[in-house]
Amino acid sequence: MKIVIMEADTLGTDVDLSGFHELGEVVIYAKSEPELNAARIRDADVVVANKILMNEELLKDCSALKLICLTATGTNNVDFPYVTKRGIKVANVKGYSTNSVAQHTFALLFYVYEKLHFYDHFVKSGGYVRSDIFSCFDVRFHELAGKKFGIIGLGEIGRKVAEIARVFGCEVMYYSTGGQHDDPEYRRVDKETLFREADIVSIHAPLNDRTKDLVGKEELALMKRDAVLLNLGRGPIVNQEALAEALEKEQIGGAGLDVLTVEPMAADNPLLRIQDSQRLIITPHIGWATVEARQRCADEVRSNIEAFYAGENRNWCN
Repeated sequence: MKIVIMEADTLGTDVDLSGFHELGEVVIYAKSEPELNAARIRDADVVVANKILMNEELLKDCSALKLICLTATGTNNVDFPYVTKRGIKVANVKGYSTNSVAQHTFALLFYVYEKLHFYDHFVKSGGYVRSDIFSCFDVRFHELAGKKFGIIGLGEIGRKVAEIARVFGCEVMYYSTGGQHDDPEYRRVDKETLFREADIVSIHAPLNDRTKDLVGKEELALMKRDAVLLNLGRGPIVNQEALAEALEKEQIGGAGLDVLTVEPMAADNPLLRIQDSQRLIITPHIGWATVEARQRCADEVRSNIEAFYAGENRNWCN
């Protein structure tokens, strides 16, 4: 069996891929190079990829290809009608980043919610040295206990975030983007109610026709003036121009984002206008990327390949 691992750098250079060599011949490429990708996988039995489009143009000459393994949960880069017609199986990875993304959700929240940028700067700039009292009350912040925590997308990650929010004493509510999800543990509300009532709105939904631009001017206008918006789902769920305007006009208290409409960030992204770190923090899609989660992702892919050759259905998507 020949396994070709594409885009290995998307897992990080510190991830151990040695276990793949126990399964067969392994060729590893660090980055996608569109003009070379087709040739690189031409004689592969298994292709491991992340963002590369898996379509007829790329795969038409791959006569030996039996399995595509994605180093991600999302499958929107796969042309399923084509690969299914060819008899090529697709397997993704699930649950590997749940703890990491939930952890990062609260890291972003507390940075904005507790005004940590201001207080860190206050100390490091010498303000605390010059202070005549032991504390500082220049910028107000609040307890989470008793606040309403709204979640959009109550999947595995959303439920983990809900569980943690409850530990902090929050009242958890959620909005089902598909209208089908019903979890008796938490209060289900419509979109308008969630944006109107929530002190924190945390997005963990997939990107689809129902969620693209789900958060725009109307939704942001409904939010409380001190509410915080978090997006750890997909960038296009939040209209970035609308969010930039809401932050500039101080319509909401702040925002924490780990995903953007275009990644890496486009030079003309309107959120670059917001240089106030008390109101906005953006991280470069790292919520999933703890050391443990990245290694777990690689190990899950290896297990998917093993299962496929053992005739077992493990994380098949078609």
